[in-house]
Amino acid sequence: MYLIDTNVISEKRKGRKANPGVLDFWRRILVNEDFLPALVLGELRRGVEMLRNRGDLIQAEIVEGWLDSVLNDYADRILDFNEQAADIWGRLMARNDQNPIDKQIAAIALLYDLTVVTRNVQDYVAAGVKVLNPFELPDAGSAMP
Repeated sequence: MYLIDTNVISEKRKGRKANPGVLDFWRRILVNEDFLPALVLGELRRGVEMLRNRGDLIQAEIVEGWLDSVLNDYADRILDFNEQAADIWGRLMARNDQNPIDKQIAAIALLYDLTVVTRNVQDYVAAGVKVLNPFELPDAGSAMP
């Protein structure tokens, strides 16, 4: 089971132009085998609002439409940062207080025993999280963790 980071779900938006390893990852996983942390939705919303604040209203509307489809697709597979995750996060932050949002995602992954799918491997490894970087996936014939 996989917990998808912002950079991976954002890459998926590129369709056929996305990184080949990311496309291969999406082809190979089973339906409903992937989850989104609620924090990723916040990061995606932030991206929409940054576009809007820059005056790029057309692109903001396009990305917001895509975000709406992500919300719909993952409606029953969004994992909240809850009390148990907050406890894990506090322990992780005490060891190293860098990348607090990634540490929140790591806490959710640890709580549910999920593999984080991300380009930012270094942000998660020290937390003891299982990580998969689809941007560096080997040939399609090999197994994923």
